Amino acid sequence: MTSPGWMVGLEIGAVVILAAAVGALLVKRSGRERARRERLTRPFSEEEKRLLDRGFPRWRDIPADLLPRFAGDTRVLMEEKNFEPCGTLTEVNDEMRLLICAQAALTILGKKGHHYFPRLKSILVYPGAFRDHGRRRFDLAGTGDRGILYGESWETGSVILSWENVVAGGRNADDGMNVVIHEFAHQLDQFNGIADGIPHLADRDAYARWGTVMGAHYEELVTASADHSIPEPFLDPYGATHPAEFFAVASETFFEDPGDLAEEHPELYEELAKFYGLDPASW
Repeated sequence: MTSPGWMVGLEIGAVVILAAAVGALLVKRSGRERARRERLTRPFSEEEKRLLDRGFPRWRDIPADLLPRFAGDTRVLMEEKNFEPCGTLTEVNDEMRLLICAQAALTILGKKGHHYFPRLKSILVYPGAFRDHGRRRFDLAGTGDRGILYGESWETGSVILSWENVVAGGRNADDGMNVVIHEFAHQLDQFNGIADGIPHLADRDAYARWGTVMGAHYEELVTASADHSIPEPFLDPYGATHPAEFFAVASETFFEDPGDLAEEHPELYEELAKFYGLDPASW
């Protein structure tokens, strides 16, 4: 029979071990928080600015009061997400990380509570277009061949990108085509684990408004894309393949061609402006 004193000793020991574990966890968390605060306050270096000017000139249009936040968000993504080279690519270097994360940071620049894509663990980078093996549903197709892709977003925590198309999307800042923005819009959509074209919104009224506006424009694009007797629609017809793709395509256009989007589809622009917390047509 175990003595009361022995039992008390065991209980005290268990409490000490638990307290030590909790303390270690708090110290680790405190360290991560300090590191993030440092990243959020570190501006772009002159070399980083030079690389952005060459690879993503759109960043110069961001209002001055938003630039410190933009630099910090970019830095957090660069240093807290895991990058993996794929195919014949041997390394994801600092320039590649910078250009990918700067474009991705646009999508969260005006948002609160985004938590830096908490489901996203890895960013996989191929040198060019890559082949899909049918494992995932939502992607950015590059050709008529369903198996050849420029980018893909997985609900399980990965974004896959073609570096060739990252460069093309970053340098051509006004054509409405940007693979990084497209795939990271999918990540925002997949916040709750489902890619359905309905990201996390503020309240019930916001969901009702989103459904009305986005649903109407999606159906309009589906109809316009199927009717070859009328001019090609303003939005990329790829957005007519699924509501999730419509949200991603509309997001590309919102950031890359905001003035024309506001003119062609003012209600859609307004809805996206509310969601992203930005008004890029005014930049």
